[in-house]
Amino acid sequence: MIDLKGRRICIVGGSRGIGRAAALMAAGAGGDVALSYHTDHAAARSVADQIEALGRKACVVRANVSDEAEVNSAVDAAAKALGGLDGLVISAGIFEGRPLEGTSLEFWNETIAVNLTGTFLAVKAALPHFKRQGTGGSIVIYTSTAGQAGSGGFSAYAASKAGQIGFMRSMAKELAADRIRVNCVAPAWTDTDLARGPMERIGRDKVVAGFPLGRIGRPEDAAGATVYLLSDLAQFVTGITLTVDGGKDMRG
Repeated sequence: MIDLKGRRICIVGGSRGIGRAAALMAAGAGGDVALSYHTDHAAARSVADQIEALGRKACVVRANVSDEAEVNSAVDAAAKALGGLDGLVISAGIFEGRPLEGTSLEFWNETIAVNLTGTFLAVKAALPHFKRQGTGGSIVIYTSTAGQAGSGGFSAYAASKAGQIGFMRSMAKELAADRIRVNCVAPAWTDTDLARGPMERIGRDKVVAGFPLGRIGRPEDAAGATVYLLSDLAQFVTGITLTVDGGKDMRG
């Protein structure tokens, strides 16, 4: 069984979807969890209440992940509330498909700002806390299979997710001397509120047909990969992208 007892974990974008599932699973494994949200305080508070019901410490902070001052403030508040940081999970993101000719510069910039720049800002904000403790840590970034293989009609999203993978690999090399591990989890289509709109436009049955295991992902699938990477079971794992796609692309 995965053991996160004594671990203090900040989940950026933990009020819904995969981030929510990871927050609850980490708490179930014994971790204390701080989670950030952007607009829905009630949803974030609900997750925190469930964490506290498990006997773990919880903290809720607000941040627009594309705003450096807000991210810095939120991560600092999370570290203060938990008494430090041992893990960082970056889940906040935008997922919307548009054909290239219908992709405005404003939409492109917003997608990159939230998905990629937000990742950079969260990691940068957490680093002083990891380094001050001197005990290492684990960073998990949610990318996507779209960032590995591309996805027609999702050019801004795919570019932002591919950028996360490149950033992760650079950080894994840069931070290894400080025993800070950095990895990505790459889910395929997952049954979250963020994905339901785009999936309905494509057709759910058509999407499901592409999965050898006969279903799309559940939030808990990616959350399970996350708590593994946060734990000591993955203490010799850094710089990888762990694909959670039900065999859709059969990557080796």
